[in-house]
Amino acid sequence: MEDAAQSFDNAVKLATRLDAEIGRVIIGQQQVRKEVLICLLAGGHCLLRGVPGLAKTLLIKTLADAVHLKFSRIQFTPDLMPSDILGTEVIEEDVSTGKRHVRFIPGPVFANIILADEINRTPPRTQSALLEAMQEYQVTVGGVRYTLDRPLFVLATENPIEQEGTHPLPEAQLDRFMLNVVIDYPDATDERRIYADTTTGADRTVTQVATGAELEAARHLVRNLPAASNIVDYALRVVRATRPVDASCPASVKEWVRFGAGPRAGQALLLGAKAAALLDGRTVPSLDDITRVALPVLRHRVLINFRAEADGVTPDDVIGKLLSAVRP
Repeated sequence: MEDAAQSFDNAVKLATRLDAEIGRVIIGQQQVRKEVLICLLAGGHCLLRGVPGLAKTLLIKTLADAVHLKFSRIQFTPDLMPSDILGTEVIEEDVSTGKRHVRFIPGPVFANIILADEINRTPPRTQSALLEAMQEYQVTVGGVRYTLDRPLFVLATENPIEQEGTHPLPEAQLDRFMLNVVIDYPDATDERRIYADTTTGADRTVTQVATGAELEAARHLVRNLPAASNIVDYALRVVRATRPVDASCPASVKEWVRFGAGPRAGQALLLGAKAAALLDGRTVPSLDDITRVALPVLRHRVLINFRAEADGVTPDDVIGKLLSAVRP
């Protein structure tokens, strides 16, 4: 029991240190920082959406600087090829023997924290190069499988404003992202601090406060946190209520939704709730934790129909009405 309590205490302190280091560079955005940490501790991958200039890339780079892990940044462009991400095979000749052999040169996906910057600027063929890595922690090149090191944390950014020259992520790939985190404009107080603090020569260097082993231990701990049967039942009811073909769904879902969320969303709700509880120093997730992570878990998994678009209804609006209808 003492070992378990010590492990939990270490994980809570780890999350606190990470948030503090990120906060040295990222002013405000507490909700966004917590959601990114929830995703990290739950062992998922994160999609960040927001207009230019809201520090999406800086947030990810700061997180990478705060951990003792290999970081890789991939700038997604229209001409990016899958081999630019996964790696490529080259033919080499041994000068002494004259024999040729094939050597694999690993790509940037062979890292622990991967920033997929502006992922919607490259065609689906290249976007899908990350699918196997995100789900199975391996890549296949030339028929050979290469295992990726853990932890593996993929964070992708999207700019929702520009449409020309962009390629929306396929639903199958969107579902691989545990959370879809939306970064909004800072409030007036935080924005003033940003102006005042970032236009000086003050040192904002980030210190490494976590190792890969500590992160993996925290991830295993999150999975092992117990979830009461009513927590599991509530996650089940929320996910099933997103499907217009399900008898339990509210009227708003039948009216505005084409396709609802799959079982992976329920897994994300429970893991996210456990990680949220750990961030608060609690060993057991509550019903409020399910509600707390519902928006980032579901907003990219609930596909609205044409009527919703015509009415100006967003997935966030649908999820808000759903949570009001499906009581704990």
